Amino acid sequence: MKMQCPTSRACPVQTRSSRTTRNVIRAAHTPNGPTIAIVGITGAVGQEFLTVMKERNFPYSSIKMLASARSAGKTQEFEGVSYTIEELTDKSFAGVDIALFSAGGSISKTLGPVAAAAGCVVVDNSSAFRMTPGVPLVIPEVNPQAMAHVRVGSGGAIIANPNCSTIIALMAVTPLHRLATVKRMVVSTYQAASGAGAAAMEELKEQTRDVLEGRPAEPKIFPQQYAFNLFSHNSGMDVATGYNEEEVKLVKETRKIWGEDAVRITATCVRVPVMRAHAESINLEFENDISEEAALAALAAFPGVSIINDRAANRFPTPLDATFQDNVFVGRVRRDMSRDDAKGLDLFVCGDQIKKGAALNAIQIAEQVLRN
Repeated sequence: MKMQCPTSRACPVQTRSSRTTRNVIRAAHTPNGPTIAIVGITGAVGQEFLTVMKERNFPYSSIKMLASARSAGKTQEFEGVSYTIEELTDKSFAGVDIALFSAGGSISKTLGPVAAAAGCVVVDNSSAFRMTPGVPLVIPEVNPQAMAHVRVGSGGAIIANPNCSTIIALMAVTPLHRLATVKRMVVSTYQAASGAGAAAMEELKEQTRDVLEGRPAEPKIFPQQYAFNLFSHNSGMDVATGYNEEEVKLVKETRKIWGEDAVRITATCVRVPVMRAHAESINLEFENDISEEAALAALAAFPGVSIINDRAANRFPTPLDATFQDNVFVGRVRRDMSRDDAKGLDLFVCGDQIKKGAALNAIQIAEQVLRN
């Protein structure tokens, strides 16, 4: 049973094993399991796919490890077996049941439809298909019904994994939306290096070391110094509106996932020198009254959410709390003091970008496909 955390008392940090609701098909390596392909196995998310599959005992009969030509022929160890990484081509998907894609939008646009045409269920981690009509955009705890028609062996399909900042925000906001209906959402994100890939994580390490040892930081992935700095998210900027692509993704994806085009959303996305967990400050306006106590109860009852909300100790979620964790952490739940009514709340949210923001959500989608 999930613990409700009063606003004035300590809320203990609860571990993943006690907090995450798991409805997992447990089998791991089995002759009757689906055949799996991992596209982009050498990347940060590709590697995390393997970690999550092992943690959740995801069933498989065989796995193809796929990457670019420069990685072909290298080996990848998994569950005591050494796999040879194969070059990704349009012939890679024959006999594959589920393909987990995390190799960038251009690869997904080119080969995602090819895999689906071969009868494969594609779970795509890029932005290539998120806003494509007819392609489900899914957070399994939030809108599993969007993919209820997708089954292994019933023809190919593409399911889109939402953007990391969208997943982390909606894990926290959806239970409140169901309780009191969100009218307007203002989000400020503080996004980790991992969202830009393994090379960005390495750049943060290198620059931090260089600065501490008195050497100049040398930007390679980002256009400016990353260590001991923060800056507007490095996605493309619309100079006419002043919004970057990351901010627009959060707006559009939220509306699609909720099926609520009328909800008003604005976002400011910032890159911060944190390794792999995003943080988000969220202000909400509701159609109906909502109390702090009711909000905390709704959050405590929602699968995949943990609460850290200890005002007396000034103890609330941090990126380190969320790092390597399945759950999204929520705290600083408080009435919006700029309002005279009970229709506003503020909260602070942290989630592991590589895990729930990418690989875990994708594996949960694949699990749901097997249950359908």
